[in-house]
Amino acid sequence: MIELRYLKTLHALRESDSLVEAAERLHLTQSALSHQFKELEERLGLSLFVRKTKPVRFTSAGLRLLQLADAILPQLRSAERDLARLAGGTAGRLHMAIECHSCFQWLMPTIDQFRDAWPEVELDLASGFSFAPLPALARGDLDLVVTSDPVELAGITYVPLFTYEAQLAVANQHPLASRPWVSAEDLAGETLIHYPVERDRLDIFTRFLDPADVEPAGTRTAELTVMMLQLVASGRGVSCLPNWALHEYSSRGYVTAKKLGEKGLYATLYAGIRADMLDAPFMRDFLLTAKDTSFATLEGVSAARG
Repeated sequence: MIELRYLKTLHALRESDSLVEAAERLHLTQSALSHQFKELEERLGLSLFVRKTKPVRFTSAGLRLLQLADAILPQLRSAERDLARLAGGTAGRLHMAIECHSCFQWLMPTIDQFRDAWPEVELDLASGFSFAPLPALARGDLDLVVTSDPVELAGITYVPLFTYEAQLAVANQHPLASRPWVSAEDLAGETLIHYPVERDRLDIFTRFLDPADVEPAGTRTAELTVMMLQLVASGRGVSCLPNWALHEYSSRGYVTAKKLGEKGLYATLYAGIRADMLDAPFMRDFLLTAKDTSFATLEGVSAARG
């Protein structure tokens, strides 16, 4: 008998590309997840995926079950939403702000799905560039803030969404393009192009340059990711962006993406929420939809370890 939990674990494995990340996403230990797969394979008498491959390579049996999961799990989510409406809590307000433009790549599909599922919820979205969104969240002006820089505030809970790598975009002809990775000192002679926010909200400063006591030769701001990368491709500077934001441009050969530091620079994206909103059915559903959409649409993200 094929149980729903098996479909959920197989779906999570496809979206996270490893047993470790799938287990984290499902809040299970790796051994518990491995036991589930072994149990199902013994029931079916078939292997579902090839071990020790990355990305995970599924067998014909595994792919068939994934087709079943893709058909059933969205219906299950829809039924859960309907039941939540019957139990009350269908109406409400979800005013949110984001602290980086690159989030739009996965946030807009999330919002589209959410709006269809919860038409009674008043939805509004603002950029966090023109004001400080976390204090606004604490005041009650906002209900959710997407941030990579959580600040401890009374009554605010941070739910981890996913972990990503911050990478440096350089022109293809740039001397740094041939390096295996970039050190902080390598940026001392560079113009750093970044979003128009304070430097204490930028990981490239707080977690990479400042600890090494290094200042770039200059800085320049641009509000749109495509504008930043156009400047980079033209040799006007370098820019630090999430790997998912860079992938579309580096995979097409417009710019080169480099690792920051020998071990890389990793960060986690969070949803900051007022504690009194955590149990609202529409808020729980929004968080689940956001996680599912990000894993389905973004290249190079992994289960949040925060």
